Amino acid sequence: MSQIKNPFLVYGYDGPAYFCDRRQETEDIISALHNGCNLTLISPRRYGKTGLIQNVFHRLKEQDESTICCYVDIYATNTLDDFVATLGKAVVGKLESPLQKAGGLIGKVFRNSQITISQDPLSGLPQFGLSFHPLQVENTLDEIFDYLSHADRPCYVAIDEFQQIGEYPEKNVEALLRAHIQQTQNVHFIFSGSKMHMMQEMFNSPKRPFYRSTEKLFLHLLPKRVYYEFASEKMAEKGIILSEHVFDEIYDKVDGVTWFVQSILNRLYRLEPCEITAEQVRDTVNRIVRSEEEDYKRIFHILTLNQSKLLLAIARESVVKEPLAAAFLQKHQLKTPSSMQRALQYLLEHEYIYRSENGYIIYDRFFGLWLRTV
Repeated sequence: MSQIKNPFLVYGYDGPAYFCDRRQETEDIISALHNGCNLTLISPRRYGKTGLIQNVFHRLKEQDESTICCYVDIYATNTLDDFVATLGKAVVGKLESPLQKAGGLIGKVFRNSQITISQDPLSGLPQFGLSFHPLQVENTLDEIFDYLSHADRPCYVAIDEFQQIGEYPEKNVEALLRAHIQQTQNVHFIFSGSKMHMMQEMFNSPKRPFYRSTEKLFLHLLPKRVYYEFASEKMAEKGIILSEHVFDEIYDKVDGVTWFVQSILNRLYRLEPCEITAEQVRDTVNRIVRSEEEDYKRIFHILTLNQSKLLLAIARESVVKEPLAAAFLQKHQLKTPSSMQRALQYLLEHEYIYRSENGYIIYDRFFGLWLRTV
């Protein structure tokens, strides 16, 4: 792993030294995979699922450097064609090396698809692409899983934002993938998702193909004390003192959600050696929110009146257990439960809000802070 200047990563993964805790979760996932199980990982976005997956992969490669680990993010996919192209790009070329050996297997397996080989501009390593005729999409999917079945080393595939397959217009995508995964017994999978109700329905409903086909892990917030110990140690390496009560303000301001805590810490780490004050924290958060203000204005102004008023009301309360209750509607001068139900559904579907264990919350904590100023 490379040496980096700022240890509070906002994107990516750069080794366990810059990864806070998740020891038990890492061990649980590795244990499931080593014992022949697939695993479902569920949490809201920005809790650190992707970093956890990369940490698991790092550990697996430490234990056996021949291990094959493939990470596939399907958040931007909208059809089965998109999924197959994304999956193919992530796994093709990973099984064998050197290139000549891998090329032989690829040429043998992929007969309905066109494989392109280019050089990764960052690593200089071969980079594979996959193109196919839309009418051949299921044949290409067959070939991808046939290719994976040739893995002669430990092989793990993580598919992130897996609930996206439930949005595809094609029918029976879940059943199609489930059949392939069942038959590819030498490869084990992590299915990660952020739309909790969709993921739970997909893996818990007897009517769905993936019913009880995996072990499940729900990712919760990092404990405040554990996070503080990590943050204060990293700050101290630069000569910055971060007291526990100041860290509490950082953590509480964004409800402990990893990505937002990291964003604040990343900015504070840029200070010269000092003892961080609560005023510096508030100033840093205000600057982050101001930097996003134009986007927040644009997002807010595309909402209908009912949607924007409901969003504002939830932001002002921070968390709302029953947004359709008469007392809440009356307090915030909102309309009837039926009209607010439609607004609530829209805000949920477009991920402006989500339903946590404690109630409905604004997804983007910085957006929530901005909304309280409107």
